[in-house]
Amino acid sequence: MGHTPKEQIEIALHHGFSGRIPFSIYEEKIRQTAIERELRNRGLCIVNRRIPLCRTVYDRVKIVRTGYHDEAGRYLERTVWSTPVGEVSTLEEPAGFTRWRHEKWFKSRDDYKVIKFILENENYVPDYSRWINAEKESGGDVIFRAKIGLEPLQSFISGHIMGMEDFCYEWMDSRDEILEIASIIRRKRLMMARIVADSPALHANYGGNVTPEIIGRDVFDQYYVPCYNEVADILHRKGKLLGCHFDANNKLIAQSIAETALDYIEAFTPAPDTDMTLDEARAVWKDKVLWLNFPSSQHLKSDSEIERITVEMFRNQNDLSGIIMGVTEDIPPERELYSCRAIMNGLDRVCRR
Repeated sequence: MGHTPKEQIEIALHHGFSGRIPFSIYEEKIRQTAIERELRNRGLCIVNRRIPLCRTVYDRVKIVRTGYHDEAGRYLERTVWSTPVGEVSTLEEPAGFTRWRHEKWFKSRDDYKVIKFILENENYVPDYSRWINAEKESGGDVIFRAKIGLEPLQSFISGHIMGMEDFCYEWMDSRDEILEIASIIRRKRLMMARIVADSPALHANYGGNVTPEIIGRDVFDQYYVPCYNEVADILHRKGKLLGCHFDANNKLIAQSIAETALDYIEAFTPAPDTDMTLDEARAVWKDKVLWLNFPSSQHLKSDSEIERITVEMFRNQNDLSGIIMGVTEDIPPERELYSCRAIMNGLDRVCRR
């Protein structure tokens, strides 16, 4: 009897090869249709990242969310975080599977004391029941992924603390404040790592969406790499795997990534959408599993061209162990199902060669 789609991914995550290249897609990136069912029957695995392993609780922090429609008819949500030392707020626009952040916590340097207070008083209560029940009900074509959270510095850029432009200015003008808050977040991530290590999860992502052009290699080496390594150490002691979502131009930090204790590189997007090919990634990340994202720009091409691109991507890869094809970004709705089918056809051809 063959391996289930979930088992194929688990084998690849341990540097193995099940006889085919696993193909996965984020749950929210594909609609439930007859073609989607066809693809799942052929081996497409759904990646579920939405089941939490804990509850987040706050001490002496009051959170109030209010929804309303603005003059343009958009539905917006204002969330106010009130503390004994002041309050901060966010303004977000729900948009399907994501949320557009129009305002983040940081608006002036007076907000630093409030941000510190909120993060210091954030705690986690393990709760594995939802995860266990969801896995029991899911079958063999869904894999669940745990989350550690964003890296401390990345929490400023990609999280709800501040935007990238504010971070760049504050990194130069208020670095001590940034690093003090980052140290709080780092401690919280270790707390989360221990919860994940004791959980039913096999693997977890820690952070991602790093923009090397903004961060630079020196900052990455000093403030990102140690965070990956200390969390990996906690997970590895319990047999768990750790990855990171690197979907940008990674050439600048590729060697640094290679020297981390990360087990897999998730959402790696080969050229032409980034500055590294699959061959280059395999050469520099010899001991890392690569969980790919099919280049988003190529979804607009014809089915036959997408199939050809998939085959060509693996032309020089004689060893197919430790590779997973994935879709982690939006596909134009009119191409979504057909592009996935073409990718799967290409993967089947690669494995038959």
